[in-house]
Amino acid sequence: MISRIDLRGDALPEGAALRALLPRAEFDVAAALEKVRPICEDVHHRGTAALIEYAEKFDGVTLERVRVPAAALAEALAGLDPEVRAALEESIRRARIVHRAQRRAPHTTQVVPGGTVTEKWVPVERVGLYAPGGRSVYPSSVIMNAVPAQEAGVESIALASPPQREHGGLPHPTILAACALLGVDEVYAAGGAQAVAMFAYGTEECAPANMVTGPGNIWVAAAKRYFTGRIGIDTEAGPTEIAVLADAGADPVHVAADLISQAEHDPMAAAVLVTDSAELADAVERELKPQVAASKHIDDRIVPALGGRQSAIVLVDSVEDGLTVVDAYGAEHLEIQTADAAALAARVRNAGAIFVGPWAPVSLGDYCAGSNHVLPTGGCACHSSGLSVQSFLRGIHIVDYSREALADVAHHVVTLAEAEDLPAHGAAIKARFGWKVPGK
Repeated sequence: MISRIDLRGDALPEGAALRALLPRAEFDVAAALEKVRPICEDVHHRGTAALIEYAEKFDGVTLERVRVPAAALAEALAGLDPEVRAALEESIRRARIVHRAQRRAPHTTQVVPGGTVTEKWVPVERVGLYAPGGRSVYPSSVIMNAVPAQEAGVESIALASPPQREHGGLPHPTILAACALLGVDEVYAAGGAQAVAMFAYGTEECAPANMVTGPGNIWVAAAKRYFTGRIGIDTEAGPTEIAVLADAGADPVHVAADLISQAEHDPMAAAVLVTDSAELADAVERELKPQVAASKHIDDRIVPALGGRQSAIVLVDSVEDGLTVVDAYGAEHLEIQTADAAALAARVRNAGAIFVGPWAPVSLGDYCAGSNHVLPTGGCACHSSGLSVQSFLRGIHIVDYSREALADVAHHVVTLAEAEDLPAHGAAIKARFGWKVPGK
């Protein structure tokens, strides 16, 4: 059901050599880019008409308009199961607690008497959020995108989610209900690359956005790459992944359940166990069989995900080697189920989010931990972060110097300008002092 990679016995290779030994899904965004290019440009030129045509082609629905009526949002909220509503409200509450604490205040630094640099934080003016709508329904992704944008102070927030044939061409009603709970009233029935293009270029119904965030399939990732530079993006999200670093003390029932929890997302989802215990590896394999058999999405998602090249049990000589392996892997979600798990978590450098001990499974982070579940995939955790309030803020420096403060450093500025062969830079300083720079 799941393959093994044995890294015991020899010193672990370093850097790229180690990464090459670890399982990873094939996710060719570059190839997909060529297929989304004409779709994006068609939306650019034909706007809403193109979106309606693609909804019929890709989603099998006939739309008269792309924007979801306000009445549909209210109706979805009114019809929401009370238990689901309570769970969504608690998820929103906890996410607000965490993300509100991420707000950043302006800070002024006095560099010299009369010379200050202030950094102020300004939210992006308008963002487009994307909520997937393929194999599963993700109201949680609505929360994870909307809450940090709102807490950052973004003034204009719109959301797109694919139209659903079984729901009259509207996005799934639970998506709409989540939007209503969050106060996001600008919602569009649009999916895939065409939704990203709608936000990037704007249409008759939808004003262009400065930034697009949210997970999606390979076509969404390719469209984000296509528009990078024109709009801001969070990340090119690839297939979801979990890595579990565990020792002999870990409970194989927990580990197997957590691997399956990610495998049920998608047949390309990655589930990786890194352990120094062959006994635990054997126990997890034994435990996978009955748990998979009792699951829902067996043949279309879980079995191909666990059996794919992106999933494996990785055997190492020690927990210390395991730490090296998971740092090289850079998982979207990293669980640590070892002795002294918190101390080990503090040493991890590369992970989208870290879940410490047996009572903090990834599922908690997906919904109700308060953390954000929009995280870097494909090893990008070595250079990128998960979505946060900071994602929607821009830092702007405000430089304020008096005549005296400028005079004190003017000769250094002129010297550096001349060293870079940019004499006009120096001349801009000299002009302020009658062409005789103090100190020169």
